[in-house]
Amino acid sequence: MLRSEELPDCFYYQNKPTLITPNTSTPNHSLYLSNLDDQKFLRFSIKYLYLFEKAVAIDILKYSLSKVLADYYPLAGRLRPCGGAGDDDKLVVDCNGEGAVFAEGFMDISCEEFLQISRKPNSSWRKLLYRVEAHSFIEIPPLVVQVTNLRCGGMILCTAINHCICDGIGTSQFLHAWAHVITKPTLDLRILPFHSRHVLKPRDPPQVTHTHLGYTKTTFKDNNIHVDINQYLQSQALVPTSFTFTSAHILRLKRRCIPSLKCTTFEALASHTWRSWVRSLDLSTTFKVKLLFSVNVRKKLIPEIPQGYYGNGFVLACTETAVKDLVTSNLHHGIKLIQQAKSSLTDGHVRSMIDLLEDKNVKTDTCSSLVISQWAKLGLEDLDFGQGKPLHMGPLTSDIYCLFLPVVGNFDAVKVQVSVPECVVEKFEYYMMDGLDEEENGEQNGFI
Repeated sequence: MLRSEELPDCFYYQNKPTLITPNTSTPNHSLYLSNLDDQKFLRFSIKYLYLFEKAVAIDILKYSLSKVLADYYPLAGRLRPCGGAGDDDKLVVDCNGEGAVFAEGFMDISCEEFLQISRKPNSSWRKLLYRVEAHSFIEIPPLVVQVTNLRCGGMILCTAINHCICDGIGTSQFLHAWAHVITKPTLDLRILPFHSRHVLKPRDPPQVTHTHLGYTKTTFKDNNIHVDINQYLQSQALVPTSFTFTSAHILRLKRRCIPSLKCTTFEALASHTWRSWVRSLDLSTTFKVKLLFSVNVRKKLIPEIPQGYYGNGFVLACTETAVKDLVTSNLHHGIKLIQQAKSSLTDGHVRSMIDLLEDKNVKTDTCSSLVISQWAKLGLEDLDFGQGKPLHMGPLTSDIYCLFLPVVGNFDAVKVQVSVPECVVEKFEYYMMDGLDEEENGEQNGFI
């Protein structure tokens, strides 16, 4: 059995990975990326890690991937700057069928051993995804896959999917389409990708008709010292934290909202996480802090975005409050702010945001923000390549951005994962779980 959280080395079957190309001819053109796709904030890959009890044959995975790439052909293309210069330019996708990177290897570990250390990601997990040598982000192929077979007959599947090409809904749609090709080869895909991004083109001329708090660069001064929380976090030794909230935990959280307020699981958990995060950092009560969280706007636009839209169909809603108002109140204050931020995302607000992003100097304001991304209700944990659903599903790495993750085998539960400075881990863990495992007695108190 493993005695530490360090994974053994991964042995590759081949010195170099292969390129999996679409199995039929695909459109050869430059694919326009919308302003929501092309934000600098999204210039990274979404990295998933799946653990399966039984491996799927490599040949089957490769063939099915080549088949599904015929429909999802932008993932087999390459990013390039529209102006032909550096990363700062507008990006497009060269749909050239060059192929997705596919690496295969072996690791001397069992599923059981991996599960023992899967509560929190650690840096050694990076061994499970092939590292593409590149000088910049845009040189990395949009899809990188590594399949690692395990000693026990299981496998770990890791994927890196370029966030400029699709969002969480799109990544889930693609992975389920890949599994569909294997498990239901005679049936057409239930949802076909809709690749045209022109439904989210900016207006001509752009019309910024709303205030967009998430893109407002705010600076704080305390005794004439500039404070950037994000910069502070990036400079610290970060430790991944992970908390699983069952339906009972979430019900107890909602009961702490006084006066009572009808709210969703996400709203209650986001308010609680934001509040706990701010409390653990011991920020000055005079600071203003923001919460940025992803909201799917596919059905908020007029007309609605077509089914299967294969681009970023989400925006970051934003709310802001003073530290003292957030930490001295119960969950009601944060929940109300989150609900107001969600309700403000009308068609006009989203169109104004798209127009605002025509200015390439506009950036997402993360200096005083907790960023929450919702993965919990995307069906990611239901992925089945024919050998059963995963024993574990989660991100490959942990960051200062907070993820709400699905819990395998428990649809109503949510796992919250975020990395925090080592010096505040204990406080953050205390604030996140304080009293939530207690019985009903004593739950009337509205404060944590």
